[in-house]
Amino acid sequence: MLKVAVIVGSTREGRFGGTVAAWIERHLAKRDDMEADVVDLATTPLPTVLPEFGKPPSDPEALSQLAAVSPRLAAADAFVVVTPEYNRSFPASLKNAIDWHNQEWHAKPIGFVSYGGFSGGTRAVEQLRLVFGELHAVTIRDGVGFNGVWGAFGPDGEVTDPSSDAAATKMLDQLAWWAETLREARAARPYAA
Repeated sequence: MLKVAVIVGSTREGRFGGTVAAWIERHLAKRDDMEADVVDLATTPLPTVLPEFGKPPSDPEALSQLAAVSPRLAAADAFVVVTPEYNRSFPASLKNAIDWHNQEWHAKPIGFVSYGGFSGGTRAVEQLRLVFGELHAVTIRDGVGFNGVWGAFGPDGEVTDPSSDAAATKMLDQLAWWAETLREARAARPYAA
């Protein structure tokens, strides 16, 4: 089984991210090749003050917060990032989680499920592709984007347009291919950044 960390990037009160994350988690549960670990940044907050460059954190509270997230990211074979678009970008909470980690992202694939108003979060994803490239991660070309997200889901938490389900299946198929390929490559020869 491939371990997929689903990272819920928004920590805003009243966010829609939980609905979107639960939907993609259900897609993962239907697969026989993947298992999900939902890392919700609202319930597992990370410190907002980074240590001096090149030095590990020493604050006990920071270490405790990192212990709740970092091992889960390290154990993941792949990631699905669930992100809204805030002011043409992604949330600060997500950038903070990314910046606290480095090797956890190396030579691992990342798929995106984005949401928002008119753009469906595409501008957030385009910026995330640049950030994750710097961290030696592989981003999946095809993703899922929900524009007008508040009308994209019914009261049961399922999407109203079946093409979204098809997009999720396609993205997860590609994510599985890359995750398996990169896991085998890392096992055969450790990745050198």
